[in-house]
Amino acid sequence: MKATIPYIEKKFEEFNQLIFEGKLPKLPIELSDAKTFLGMCVYKKRRTLWGKMECYDFKLRINTRIDLAEAEVEDIIIHEMIHYYIGYNKIVDTSAHGKVFRQLMQKINEQFGRHIRISHKPTQEQKEQMYGTKRQWRVVAFVVFKDGRTGIKVLPRIVPKIRNYYDLVGRESSVESIEMYMTNDTFFNRYPSSSALRVHYIDRADAEKHLEGANRLAWDGDRLIRQKASSPK
Repeated sequence: MKATIPYIEKKFEEFNQLIFEGKLPKLPIELSDAKTFLGMCVYKKRRTLWGKMECYDFKLRINTRIDLAEAEVEDIIIHEMIHYYIGYNKIVDTSAHGKVFRQLMQKINEQFGRHIRISHKPTQEQKEQMYGTKRQWRVVAFVVFKDGRTGIKVLPRIVPKIRNYYDLVGRESSVESIEMYMTNDTFFNRYPSSSALRVHYIDRADAEKHLEGANRLAWDGDRLIRQKASSPK
């Protein structure tokens, strides 16, 4: 199922009464199409007059990009409600999923027959759903380093940003070469598009396989020209 805001609000109130004794105030609920998480309790931090950090402006985000079993959606909601409970009550934990979180999680699982986990990261099958199968044209930089590593970077289709990335990364002393491609291979859906000066390291054979048949991009002054299909060399 793909959760809706009314459904999440209903489950939040249900679990608030059943598990958290009705002590959690309602909070804004947002649906997410992100590729990196299934659920998240987000908040801001500020320092009080007494020098202590406190959390505020809580929001609950639930991913609706993929279909999940209803029980799994419920467990994700409760997982994030544990984070909310700890933050709202100013409880100090040893880490994000520290001793307090684990104790609450174990108690809830045993008492209410839940299957909440420390990490509810997507499975590989779920990741494939999250990446999507829609073909869209992307600009991909293929970077070869002098130490033998290779990496790729999906860039916004904005010429000045592409040029900036090409020039700055290409001048790095550790970089042997950088090539630009235009491709609609759905493999690259899993990578975020940004102009940040970084790469995602990837095996050269995998990169070459998914860039096979892609259009090579070349500079003609300040213009970016699409050439015939080719693959990395």
